[in-house]
Amino acid sequence: MRDITHKQITLRSARATGIIFCSAETITTIKEDQLPKGNLFDVAKAAGFIGAKLTPQLLPHCHPVTIDGMDIRFEFLDQKLHSDHFPESVFSRSGIVIYGEAKSIGRTGIEMEMLTAVSVAALEIYDMLKPVDTALEIGHIKLLEKKGGKSDRKKFFATSPTCAVLVCSDSCAEGKREDRSGKLIQKMLEEAKAQVKYYKILPDNKDEIQQQIKMWVTEDIQFIFTTGGTGLGPRDNTVSAVREILERDADGITEAMRNFGQMRTPLAMMSRGVAGSIAHTLIVTLPGSSDGARESLEAILPAVFHARKMMKGGGH
Repeated sequence: MRDITHKQITLRSARATGIIFCSAETITTIKEDQLPKGNLFDVAKAAGFIGAKLTPQLLPHCHPVTIDGMDIRFEFLDQKLHSDHFPESVFSRSGIVIYGEAKSIGRTGIEMEMLTAVSVAALEIYDMLKPVDTALEIGHIKLLEKKGGKSDRKKFFATSPTCAVLVCSDSCAEGKREDRSGKLIQKMLEEAKAQVKYYKILPDNKDEIQQQIKMWVTEDIQFIFTTGGTGLGPRDNTVSAVREILERDADGITEAMRNFGQMRTPLAMMSRGVAGSIAHTLIVTLPGSSDGARESLEAILPAVFHARKMMKGGGH
């Protein structure tokens, strides 16, 4: 199974649908409640719920997810009601449309659970109708929509954000140690469709850090990510350097990073990172370790890019 420990815990949802085709006579029998096996839709809904809960046992690569809400409903196939979801050709036949939606707060999507629910509900209907209809057919099972995780990335920014990466390290500036965290940050930002316009290494010196950040703010670089100087060491000056020049705090960003990191290592509580804005530029201080920088970015990307719209007066 894929490692999903790096993913954020977010609200995720999915909608799916499908059709079980049957004869017009069978539709009449259902409406008159004359089926030999009794009530159709209550049993099919229960079967769909069970199918969703058992999805990880049926599909080997599916991670178990918490199903925080699910609904399944049934409608008789009608062109006026269902033309948005199915091709014109299906409306020459009669059948039952299965529609389901679900929500989950977790690290991975719930679309497979929803598709399984629709599929199992269709099979249950098939089983209950087979004594009265020999021409049953299941089809058009598909996902209508999924939200949460990667599928929501487009809403956080319309154009590629411009970024700068500032490595604050005495040893890297002196050439005694190779920078890894800054290069990792650059790679992750580019993978998130951001443009990294500047990458620079400076010693952990307050005046130099402040001067560089102010230059990038003047150029209207939208996001500045520093790495290093967030610990408790005597030369960890980055946090105080940045804090002094911030116009507005964005403590929620650092809370998200520390909370995400704390679930992976207790050492995350040692980070003194800060975040905030100057003019229309957001500055975020990241740890100097590559693991700490990676986990911190995993916690806030790509949602942090939405800050630009807010700083420009666009609201939430």
